[in-house]
Amino acid sequence: MTKHKFETEVNQLLQLIVHSLYSNQEVFLRELVSNASDALDKLKHLTLVDERYKQLELDPVIDIEFDPDTKTISIRDNGIGMDREDLIEQLGTIARSGTRKFLEQMNRENRADSNLIGQFGVGFYSCFMVADFVEVITRKALEDTSWCWSSNGKGEYDLIESDRESHGTTVLLRLNEAGREYANRWSIETIIKKYSNHIFFPIKLHYHETRFEGEGVDKQEIKEAKESRLNDGTALWRRPKRELTDKEYHDFYKSLTHDNEDPFLTIHTQAEGNFEYTTLFFIPSKAPMDLYYANHRPGVRLYIKRVFITDSEKDLLPVWLRFVQGVIDSEDLPLNVSREVLQKNALLEKICNTSVKKILDELEKLSEDEEKYARFWSEFQRPMKEGLYGDYLNREKLLELVRFRTTHAEGWTSLAAYCGRMQEKQKSIYYITGSNERHLKDSPLLEAYRDKGIEVLLMGDEIDEIVVPMVGKYKEFEFKSVNRAEGDQDLKTDEDTQTKSDSISLLERLKKVLDDKVKDVRTSYRLSASPACIVVDDKDPTVHMQSILKTLGQNAPELKPILEINPDHPIVKKLDKLEDDNLFSDIGYLLFEQAMLIEGMEIESPAKFVKRINTIMDRAL
Repeated sequence: MTKHKFETEVNQLLQLIVHSLYSNQEVFLRELVSNASDALDKLKHLTLVDERYKQLELDPVIDIEFDPDTKTISIRDNGIGMDREDLIEQLGTIARSGTRKFLEQMNRENRADSNLIGQFGVGFYSCFMVADFVEVITRKALEDTSWCWSSNGKGEYDLIESDRESHGTTVLLRLNEAGREYANRWSIETIIKKYSNHIFFPIKLHYHETRFEGEGVDKQEIKEAKESRLNDGTALWRRPKRELTDKEYHDFYKSLTHDNEDPFLTIHTQAEGNFEYTTLFFIPSKAPMDLYYANHRPGVRLYIKRVFITDSEKDLLPVWLRFVQGVIDSEDLPLNVSREVLQKNALLEKICNTSVKKILDELEKLSEDEEKYARFWSEFQRPMKEGLYGDYLNREKLLELVRFRTTHAEGWTSLAAYCGRMQEKQKSIYYITGSNERHLKDSPLLEAYRDKGIEVLLMGDEIDEIVVPMVGKYKEFEFKSVNRAEGDQDLKTDEDTQTKSDSISLLERLKKVLDDKVKDVRTSYRLSASPACIVVDDKDPTVHMQSILKTLGQNAPELKPILEINPDHPIVKKLDKLEDDNLFSDIGYLLFEQAMLIEGMEIESPAKFVKRINTIMDRAL
């Protein structure tokens, strides 16, 4: 037996691994199984390309055993194995260079962002989180000598010749107090299913099950050897699309998401070239109940070479596509040193961008079937609109995919369809926002647009109020809000200009009555059947936006609306000739307050409002 000291500051490094690097102890089994799978991959490759290895009979398998009495777990493979030099190089040297820099960086505030994967092979050392003594018994393929590497992780390791019948490696863990909970069938099965279920090579669990025979003094305890395969090994997403049926896709989706319904859309892509990765995405039939919760978890899982890494990484797809479920599996996507957090890098960005483009392309194809697309849009319109707000790179594509209700068509309409129906001289895309689509259809703000045959988009979703003004335009057409003062410019005529001139005295009287309650009183070009309406200045938040801000607990600036009056309405014409100042004031206030109520604003004093109505009714009767 020869004793060796670990290179680098191993005690400090192992202490970091055991106490800080991994957020979940159970990943030790993922790491050891991944190492075994890599060893099998290497030997399988050599049997195909190297004549010396073609003589080997290859029946690749990963065997796991546990003993609850001795509190041990072993992971055994018949892969490439290691010789003495490999053991020293791969297990005796945690890092060949830069370890102090590594330790310094890992001890800073944000360990999760360290860009060190590939520089430090620390996956094996995760076993010291759960074991106080580790043995590695190995024999390299085509060699006769076996070796045993052993260590308690305290700064030294022993290396001696050993006995092993065939090539491969066995890692034996003597579990510590923290690791003993894993020496049972249920724990091992659960961990393998979670992290390593799709590894290509079979993973088998060997264990003993106790049963009793006989009765009384003749009763005997008998232990039977059992074996079960733990992993599925298929990694459905790795299979060619032409080999897969809809049922196989749907069954996989249900097993992945626990959804009882089939997915609405399946998107399967296998990228080849400088880097390889596979994506299998599903769009659910129904939006999940927690889609808008702050703690909603992303639906996409990351695998590296079939090994599960994470299902909580928010950089795999943008947040607005959080309703998408599925898998990304990469051959060489770099992780941080603990393999738990993704690095920010060009490869990840490319996978994300390409995946988003593919999803949008498939939705574009789906949009050709209006009935199917309407079902999708009814479920996922809000996150899609969030994409308009936050994803500038894909905004043009998203603008082709968004849908709105409209004054001129049943169901949903696209912006392209709206523009196709625009009047010849129309310069803008008109829209109205509010909290209720049915109320919007009846809004007096739409009267003149309806009379002139100008189509208006009905936006009854809160997010529309935020997104559409920020987007600004679709192609060469600007979005123009009917709720705002300048939204009626296309409605003006020379006759309207003359009417406005004739109404100046009435406007001045109303401004004096309403005083500081309004920003302005002016003649309306948008009314034809109602006497008055409320709009806001282009720089002020709309009434609906004020309501949203208050709901979010934010301080909304005091809103002074603009009162527009219809000079052709009988009430307004009579009001213009009214000499009784008190009655003029009551009617002026009533016009203002009823316009406020229609727009969903609170009036200052309901009691005064009712008193004014009673006064008018008394005069009328």
